[in-house]
Amino acid sequence: MSFWDFIVWSFWFYLVIVCISIFIRVIIDVFRDPELNGWAKALWILFLVFVPFLAAFIYLIARGGRMAQRSAAGAVQAQEASNQYIRSVAGSGASSPAGEIESGKRLLDSGAITPAEFETLKAKALAGAA
Repeated sequence: MSFWDFIVWSFWFYLVIVCISIFIRVIIDVFRDPELNGWAKALWILFLVFVPFLAAFIYLIARGGRMAQRSAAGAVQAQEASNQYIRSVAGSGASSPAGEIESGKRLLDSGAITPAEFETLKAKALAGAA
């Protein structure tokens, strides 16, 4: 096998991978699109199965702009969900030393902990800040 045979083989391998990734992206977008009803989705999938290259090119030309918009909207929605999860896990700020001391003071005022326990919590919070 010569060097040029390897280059040609690599080129064709790259093209196959690109085609497969395009087909997968189109199929995912067909199912993600809320504008298409079930019959339209089924027809697009049948078209992709029986005439894959033509169907993919027609889909990308006809619906490519909205495909990009749906992808961007999905990324924004995923980022917002991630940010909301992080905020819910982070809590209301009790992880800061002042928040921990304030939380301890509320527990002391309600009688849930003793003054000695409050001092221990306060010392731990201040030690964690240093």
